[in-house]
Amino acid sequence: MTKQALIIGGGIAGPVTAMALRKAGLGVRLFEAYDRSSDGVGAFLTLAENGLEALRVLDLRDLVIGLGMDTPEGVIVNAKGRELAVTRQPSRTLRRGDLYGALRDEAARRGVTVEYGKRLTEAAVVSGGVQARFEDGTTADGALLIGADGLRSRTRRIIDPGAPRPRHLGLLNTGGFAEGVRPPGRPGVSYFVFGRQCFFGYLIHPDGEVWWFANPASPKEPTAADLAAVTPAALIDLFRDDEGPMRDIIAATPRMLPAWNTYDLPTVPTWSNSHMVIVGDAAHATSPSSGQGASMAIEDAVVLAKCLRDHEPPEAFAAYEHIRRGRVERVVAQGKRNGDGKAPGPFGALVRDLILPVVLRQVARRGALSWMYDHRITWDEATIH
Repeated sequence: MTKQALIIGGGIAGPVTAMALRKAGLGVRLFEAYDRSSDGVGAFLTLAENGLEALRVLDLRDLVIGLGMDTPEGVIVNAKGRELAVTRQPSRTLRRGDLYGALRDEAARRGVTVEYGKRLTEAAVVSGGVQARFEDGTTADGALLIGADGLRSRTRRIIDPGAPRPRHLGLLNTGGFAEGVRPPGRPGVSYFVFGRQCFFGYLIHPDGEVWWFANPASPKEPTAADLAAVTPAALIDLFRDDEGPMRDIIAATPRMLPAWNTYDLPTVPTWSNSHMVIVGDAAHATSPSSGQGASMAIEDAVVLAKCLRDHEPPEAFAAYEHIRRGRVERVVAQGKRNGDGKAPGPFGALVRDLILPVVLRQVARRGALSWMYDHRITWDEATIH
Protein backbone atom coordinates (compact mmCIF):
# COMPACT_ATOMS: atom_id res chain seq x y z
CA MET A 1 0.00 0.00 0.00
CA THR A 2 1.27 3.48 -0.88
CA LYS A 3 2.38 5.48 2.15
CA GLN A 4 0.27 8.56 2.67
CA ALA A 5 1.65 11.87 3.89
CA LEU A 6 -0.45 14.53 5.58
CA ILE A 7 0.75 17.99 4.54
CA ILE A 8 -0.26 20.95 6.70
CA GLY A 9 -0.37 24.29 4.88
CA GLY A 10 -1.47 25.30 1.42
CA GLY A 11 0.74 28.31 0.69
CA ILE A 12 3.78 27.74 -1.52
CA ALA A 13 5.60 24.98 0.34
CA GLY A 14 2.48 22.80 0.76
CA PRO A 15 1.44 22.27 -2.88
CA VAL A 16 5.04 21.95 -4.08
CA THR A 17 5.77 19.38 -1.37
CA ALA A 18 2.63 17.49 -2.33
CA MET A 19 3.65 17.33 -5.99
CA ALA A 20 7.23 16.38 -5.10
CA LEU A 21 6.03 13.53 -2.87
CA ARG A 22 3.77 12.23 -5.62
CA LYS A 23 6.77 12.20 -7.94
CA ALA A 24 8.57 10.16 -5.26
CA GLY A 25 5.71 7.65 -5.17
CA LEU A 26 3.90 8.70 -1.99
CA GLY A 27 0.22 9.46 -1.53
CA VAL A 28 -0.66 12.87 -0.12
CA ARG A 29 -3.49 14.80 1.51
CA LEU A 30 -3.09 18.56 1.75
CA PHE A 31 -4.81 20.56 4.49
CA GLU A 32 -5.23 24.34 4.34
CA ALA A 33 -6.47 26.42 7.28
CA TYR A 34 -8.09 29.04 5.06
CA ASP A 35 -10.49 28.79 2.16
CA ARG A 36 -10.07 29.82 -1.46
CA SER A 37 -11.44 33.29 -0.71
CA SER A 38 -7.88 34.40 0.09
CA ASP A 39 -6.99 34.24 -3.63
CA GLY A 40 -5.58 37.48 -4.98
CA VAL A 41 -4.68 38.82 -1.55
CA GLY A 42 -1.14 39.96 -0.75
CA ALA A 43 1.83 41.61 -2.36
CA PHE A 44 4.50 40.12 -4.60
CA LEU A 45 7.56 37.98 -4.13
CA THR A 46 10.75 36.99 -5.88
CA LEU A 47 11.56 33.54 -7.15
CA ALA A 48 15.33 33.40 -7.54
CA GLU A 49 16.91 31.34 -10.29
CA ASN A 50 17.74 28.52 -7.88
CA GLY A 51 14.07 28.30 -6.91
CA LEU A 52 12.97 28.31 -10.54
CA GLU A 53 15.43 25.51 -11.26
CA ALA A 54 14.06 23.51 -8.33
CA LEU A 55 10.61 23.92 -9.88
CA ARG A 56 12.02 22.58 -13.14
CA VAL A 57 12.79 19.27 -11.38
CA LEU A 58 9.02 18.90 -10.86
CA ASP A 59 8.10 20.16 -14.34
CA LEU A 60 6.69 23.32 -12.79
CA ARG A 61 9.02 26.02 -14.10
CA ASP A 62 6.98 26.60 -17.25
CA LEU A 63 3.86 26.93 -15.08
CA VAL A 64 5.15 30.06 -13.35
CA ILE A 65 7.45 31.53 -15.99
CA GLY A 66 4.53 33.35 -17.60
CA LEU A 67 3.57 35.04 -14.34
CA GLY A 68 4.97 38.41 -13.31
CA MET A 69 8.20 39.60 -14.89
CA ASP A 70 11.86 38.74 -15.18
CA THR A 71 13.93 40.80 -12.74
CA PRO A 72 17.58 39.99 -13.42
CA GLU A 73 19.09 43.25 -12.18
CA GLY A 74 18.86 45.63 -9.25
CA VAL A 75 19.82 49.30 -9.08
CA ILE A 76 20.60 50.81 -5.66
CA VAL A 77 20.41 54.57 -5.05
CA ASN A 78 20.70 56.75 -1.96
CA ALA A 79 18.40 59.43 -0.58
CA LYS A 80 20.00 62.05 -2.84
CA GLY A 81 19.22 60.00 -5.94
CA ARG A 82 22.85 59.00 -6.50
CA GLU A 83 23.36 55.53 -7.93
CA LEU A 84 25.45 53.40 -5.61
CA ALA A 85 25.54 50.05 -7.38
CA VAL A 86 24.01 47.72 -9.93
CA THR A 87 23.56 44.15 -8.78
CA ARG A 88 22.93 40.78 -10.41
CA GLN A 89 19.83 39.05 -9.01
CA PRO A 90 18.69 36.34 -11.47
CA SER A 91 15.03 36.00 -10.59
CA ARG A 92 11.39 36.41 -11.53
CA THR A 93 9.03 38.62 -9.54
CA LEU A 94 5.34 37.73 -9.41
CA ARG A 95 2.20 38.39 -7.43
CA ARG A 96 1.98 36.10 -4.43
CA GLY A 97 -1.68 35.29 -5.10
CA ASP A 98 -0.92 34.32 -8.71
CA LEU A 99 1.76 31.91 -7.57
CA TYR A 100 -0.48 30.39 -4.88
CA GLY A 101 -3.28 29.90 -7.36
CA ALA A 102 -1.12 28.38 -10.07
CA LEU A 103 0.53 25.89 -7.72
CA ARG A 104 -2.73 24.95 -6.02
CA ASP A 105 -4.54 24.37 -9.31
CA GLU A 106 -1.67 22.33 -10.74
CA ALA A 107 -1.51 20.21 -7.59
CA ALA A 108 -5.22 19.47 -7.95
CA ARG A 109 -4.74 18.63 -11.63
CA ARG A 110 -2.07 16.12 -10.61
CA GLY A 111 -4.45 14.42 -8.23
CA VAL A 112 -3.58 16.10 -4.92
CA THR A 113 -6.56 16.26 -2.57
CA VAL A 114 -6.83 19.69 -0.94
CA GLU A 115 -9.08 20.12 2.10
CA TYR A 116 -9.90 23.70 3.10
CA GLY A 117 -10.86 25.13 6.48
CA LYS A 118 -8.62 22.62 8.28
CA ARG A 119 -6.55 24.30 10.99
CA LEU A 120 -4.21 21.90 12.78
CA THR A 121 -4.50 21.86 16.58
CA GLU A 122 -2.77 18.63 17.60
CA ALA A 123 -0.90 15.69 16.10
CA ALA A 124 0.35 12.48 17.69
CA VAL A 125 2.24 9.35 16.71
CA VAL A 126 -0.20 6.41 16.78
CA SER A 127 0.24 2.77 15.72
CA GLY A 128 3.30 3.38 13.60
CA GLY A 129 1.75 6.40 11.90
CA VAL A 130 0.45 9.82 12.81
CA GLN A 131 -2.98 11.28 13.52
CA ALA A 132 -3.74 14.96 12.98
CA ARG A 133 -6.59 16.74 14.74
CA PHE A 134 -8.15 19.91 13.39
CA GLU A 135 -9.97 22.83 14.93
CA ASP A 136 -13.29 21.68 13.48
CA GLY A 137 -13.03 18.42 15.42
CA THR A 138 -12.12 16.18 12.49
CA THR A 139 -9.04 13.96 12.32
CA ALA A 140 -6.82 12.49 9.61
CA ASP A 141 -4.44 9.53 9.70
CA GLY A 142 -1.31 9.00 7.67
CA ALA A 143 2.13 7.44 7.66
CA LEU A 144 3.80 10.81 8.28
CA LEU A 145 3.00 14.49 8.69
CA ILE A 146 4.78 17.42 7.06
CA GLY A 147 4.37 20.92 8.47
CA ALA A 148 4.44 23.47 5.67
CA ASP A 149 2.49 25.83 7.90
CA GLY A 150 4.74 28.86 7.85
CA LEU A 151 6.28 31.25 10.32
CA ARG A 152 3.73 30.55 13.10
CA SER A 153 3.89 26.81 12.50
CA ARG A 154 1.74 24.71 14.79
CA THR A 155 3.63 21.63 13.60
CA ARG A 156 6.92 23.11 14.83
CA ARG A 157 5.45 23.54 18.32
CA ILE A 158 4.02 20.02 18.33
CA ILE A 159 7.41 18.55 17.42
CA ASP A 160 9.21 20.75 19.96
CA PRO A 161 7.15 22.73 22.50
CA GLY A 162 10.32 24.69 23.32
CA ALA A 163 10.96 25.76 19.72
CA PRO A 164 12.21 29.35 19.37
CA ARG A 165 9.87 32.22 18.60
CA PRO A 166 10.37 34.19 15.39
CA ARG A 167 12.83 37.08 15.72
CA HIS A 168 11.62 40.62 15.05
CA LEU A 169 13.90 42.21 12.44
CA GLY A 170 13.36 45.89 13.20
CA LEU A 171 11.47 46.62 9.97
CA LEU A 172 7.86 46.77 8.89
CA ASN A 173 6.63 45.99 5.42
CA THR A 174 3.94 47.45 3.22
CA GLY A 175 3.46 48.04 -0.48
CA GLY A 176 1.06 48.06 -3.35
CA PHE A 177 0.49 48.41 -7.07
CA ALA A 178 0.48 51.94 -8.46
CA GLU A 179 -1.33 53.03 -11.60
CA GLY A 180 -0.93 55.99 -13.94
CA VAL A 181 2.49 57.04 -12.69
CA ARG A 182 5.75 56.96 -14.67
CA PRO A 183 8.80 56.71 -12.41
CA PRO A 184 12.27 56.70 -13.96
CA GLY A 185 13.61 53.30 -14.91
CA ARG A 186 13.25 50.29 -17.17
CA PRO A 187 10.67 47.50 -16.91
CA GLY A 188 11.94 44.44 -15.07
CA VAL A 189 14.67 46.25 -13.12
CA SER A 190 14.39 46.36 -9.33
CA TYR A 191 15.08 49.86 -8.01
CA PHE A 192 16.08 50.16 -4.34
CA VAL A 193 16.18 53.51 -2.56
CA PHE A 194 17.92 54.02 0.78
CA GLY A 195 15.71 56.84 2.05
CA ARG A 196 16.76 58.82 5.09
CA GLN A 197 13.90 57.39 7.15
CA CYS A 198 12.62 54.45 5.14
CA PHE A 199 13.81 51.92 2.58
CA PHE A 200 11.83 51.73 -0.68
CA GLY A 201 11.81 49.40 -3.66
CA TYR A 202 9.91 49.49 -6.93
CA LEU A 203 9.62 47.65 -10.24
CA ILE A 204 7.94 48.72 -13.45
CA HIS A 205 5.84 45.97 -14.97
CA PRO A 206 5.89 45.80 -18.79
CA ASP A 207 2.19 46.84 -18.76
CA GLY A 208 3.11 50.07 -16.92
CA GLU A 209 1.88 49.15 -13.45
CA VAL A 210 4.41 49.94 -10.69
CA TRP A 211 4.94 47.30 -7.99
CA TRP A 212 6.47 48.70 -4.82
CA PHE A 213 7.29 48.03 -1.19
CA ALA A 214 8.51 50.08 1.74
CA ASN A 215 10.25 49.11 4.98
CA PRO A 216 9.67 51.64 7.77
CA ALA A 217 11.99 51.10 10.71
CA SER A 218 10.49 49.58 13.85
CA PRO A 219 13.12 49.03 16.56
CA LYS A 220 10.52 47.49 18.88
CA GLU A 221 8.07 44.80 17.87
CA PRO A 222 4.99 46.77 16.83
CA THR A 223 1.51 46.58 18.23
CA ALA A 224 -1.62 46.42 16.08
CA ALA A 225 -1.97 50.18 16.62
CA ASP A 226 1.59 50.77 15.39
CA LEU A 227 0.84 48.82 12.22
CA ALA A 228 -2.42 50.68 11.66
CA ALA A 229 -0.51 53.97 11.88
CA VAL A 230 1.39 53.15 8.69
CA THR A 231 -0.98 55.01 6.37
CA PRO A 232 -0.22 56.35 2.89
CA ALA A 233 0.06 59.87 4.28
CA ALA A 234 2.42 58.79 7.05
CA LEU A 235 4.54 56.84 4.58
CA ILE A 236 4.72 59.74 2.13
CA ASP A 237 5.91 61.96 4.98
CA LEU A 238 8.85 59.61 5.65
CA PHE A 239 10.21 60.45 2.18
CA ARG A 240 9.70 64.23 2.39
CA ASP A 241 13.45 64.97 2.33
CA ASP A 242 14.43 62.31 -0.23
CA GLU A 243 14.99 62.49 -3.97
CA GLY A 244 13.10 59.97 -6.06
CA PRO A 245 9.59 58.93 -7.16
CA MET A 246 8.52 57.38 -3.85
CA ARG A 247 5.88 59.94 -2.90
CA ASP A 248 4.31 59.92 -6.38
CA ILE A 249 4.19 56.13 -6.47
CA ILE A 250 2.49 55.88 -3.07
CA ALA A 251 -0.01 58.59 -4.00
CA ALA A 252 -0.88 56.73 -7.22
CA THR A 253 -1.70 53.50 -5.37
CA PRO A 254 -5.45 52.78 -5.15
CA ARG A 255 -5.05 50.53 -2.11
CA MET A 256 -1.90 50.31 -0.03
CA LEU A 257 -1.48 46.96 1.68
CA PRO A 258 -1.89 46.99 5.47
CA ALA A 259 1.53 47.02 7.13
CA TRP A 260 2.93 43.82 8.59
CA ASN A 261 5.95 42.96 10.68
CA THR A 262 9.00 41.11 9.42
CA TYR A 263 10.60 38.17 11.21
CA ASP A 264 13.09 35.40 10.69
CA LEU A 265 14.12 32.19 12.42
CA PRO A 266 17.93 32.06 12.68
CA THR A 267 17.95 28.42 13.78
CA VAL A 268 15.32 25.88 14.75
CA PRO A 269 17.06 23.13 16.75
CA THR A 270 14.54 20.37 16.07
CA TRP A 271 13.05 19.84 12.61
CA SER A 272 11.49 16.42 13.09
CA ASN A 273 10.48 13.52 15.28
CA SER A 274 9.85 9.93 14.26
CA HIS A 275 6.86 10.73 12.02
CA MET A 276 6.71 14.52 11.63
CA VAL A 277 8.92 17.08 9.90
CA ILE A 278 8.80 20.78 8.95
CA VAL A 279 9.68 22.56 5.70
CA GLY A 280 9.92 26.12 4.43
CA ASP A 281 9.26 29.01 6.80
CA ALA A 282 8.24 26.58 9.53
CA ALA A 283 11.87 25.42 9.68
CA HIS A 284 13.88 28.48 8.65
CA ALA A 285 11.97 31.69 7.92
CA THR A 286 14.23 34.26 6.30
CA SER A 287 13.94 38.02 5.98
CA PRO A 288 12.25 39.26 2.80
CA SER A 289 15.54 41.08 2.26
CA SER A 290 17.13 37.78 1.22
CA GLY A 291 14.84 37.37 -1.80
CA GLN A 292 14.99 33.63 -1.12
CA GLY A 293 12.05 32.66 1.12
CA ALA A 294 9.93 31.00 -1.57
CA SER A 295 12.95 29.47 -3.27
CA MET A 296 14.16 27.87 -0.04
CA ALA A 297 10.72 26.35 0.54
CA ILE A 298 10.69 24.90 -2.98
CA GLU A 299 14.17 23.45 -2.57
CA ASP A 300 13.10 21.89 0.75
CA ALA A 301 10.15 20.20 -0.92
CA VAL A 302 12.26 18.58 -3.62
CA VAL A 303 15.01 17.44 -1.24
CA LEU A 304 12.55 16.02 1.30
CA ALA A 305 10.76 14.08 -1.42
CA LYS A 306 14.07 12.62 -2.59
CA CYS A 307 14.95 11.59 0.94
CA LEU A 308 11.57 9.92 1.45
CA ARG A 309 12.04 8.14 -1.85
CA ASP A 310 15.38 6.75 -0.69
CA HIS A 311 14.82 6.20 3.05
CA GLU A 312 12.14 5.51 5.63
CA PRO A 313 11.38 7.98 8.41
CA PRO A 314 13.08 8.98 10.65
CA GLU A 315 16.22 8.30 8.57
CA ALA A 316 14.68 10.24 5.68
CA PHE A 317 14.11 13.25 7.92
CA ALA A 318 17.66 13.13 9.22
CA ALA A 319 19.02 13.00 5.67
CA TYR A 320 16.85 15.94 4.63
CA GLU A 321 18.02 18.03 7.58
CA HIS A 322 21.66 17.10 6.95
CA ILE A 323 21.39 18.27 3.35
CA ARG A 324 19.41 21.44 3.99
CA ARG A 325 20.31 22.96 7.37
CA GLY A 326 23.66 24.52 6.51
CA ARG A 327 22.38 26.13 3.31
CA VAL A 328 19.16 27.58 4.71
CA GLU A 329 20.79 28.99 7.83
CA ARG A 330 23.38 30.68 5.64
CA VAL A 331 20.56 32.25 3.60
CA VAL A 332 18.81 33.44 6.79
CA ALA A 333 22.05 35.08 7.95
CA GLN A 334 22.49 36.77 4.56
CA GLY A 335 18.94 38.11 4.70
CA LYS A 336 19.54 39.53 8.18
CA ARG A 337 22.66 41.35 6.97
CA ASN A 338 20.76 42.79 4.00
CA GLY A 339 17.91 43.98 6.22
CA ASP A 340 20.20 45.55 8.81
CA GLY A 341 21.53 47.89 6.15
CA LYS A 342 18.11 49.40 5.49
CA ALA A 343 17.93 51.56 8.62
CA PRO A 344 21.52 52.41 9.64
CA GLY A 345 21.09 55.99 10.95
CA PRO A 346 22.81 59.12 9.54
CA PHE A 347 26.41 58.09 10.27
CA GLY A 348 25.77 54.53 9.11
CA ALA A 349 24.23 55.86 5.90
CA LEU A 350 27.33 57.95 5.21
CA VAL A 351 29.59 54.94 5.71
CA ARG A 352 27.27 52.75 3.61
CA ASP A 353 27.32 55.19 0.70
CA LEU A 354 31.12 55.14 0.72
CA ILE A 355 31.61 51.41 1.17
CA LEU A 356 28.66 49.76 -0.56
CA PRO A 357 29.75 50.47 -4.15
CA VAL A 358 33.18 48.98 -3.46
CA VAL A 359 31.78 45.93 -1.66
CA LEU A 360 29.22 45.14 -4.34
CA ARG A 361 31.79 45.48 -7.12
CA GLN A 362 33.91 42.92 -5.28
CA VAL A 363 30.88 40.66 -4.81
CA ALA A 364 30.14 40.79 -8.53
CA ARG A 365 33.74 40.26 -9.57
CA ARG A 366 34.27 37.28 -7.30
CA GLY A 367 30.84 35.75 -7.74
CA ALA A 368 30.47 35.84 -3.96
CA LEU A 369 26.75 35.02 -4.10
CA SER A 370 27.00 32.23 -6.64
CA TRP A 371 26.53 29.72 -3.80
CA MET A 372 23.00 31.09 -3.46
CA TYR A 373 21.83 31.51 -7.05
CA ASP A 374 23.71 28.68 -8.76
CA HIS A 375 22.54 25.91 -6.43
CA ARG A 376 20.92 23.02 -8.32
CA ILE A 377 19.13 19.83 -7.21
CA THR A 378 19.47 16.66 -9.28
CA TRP A 379 16.45 14.36 -8.92
CA ASP A 380 18.13 11.14 -10.04
CA GLU A 381 21.05 11.48 -7.63
CA ALA A 382 20.57 9.28 -4.55
CA THR A 383 20.52 10.84 -1.11
CA ILE A 384 22.90 9.47 1.52
CA HIS A 385 22.26 9.47 5.25
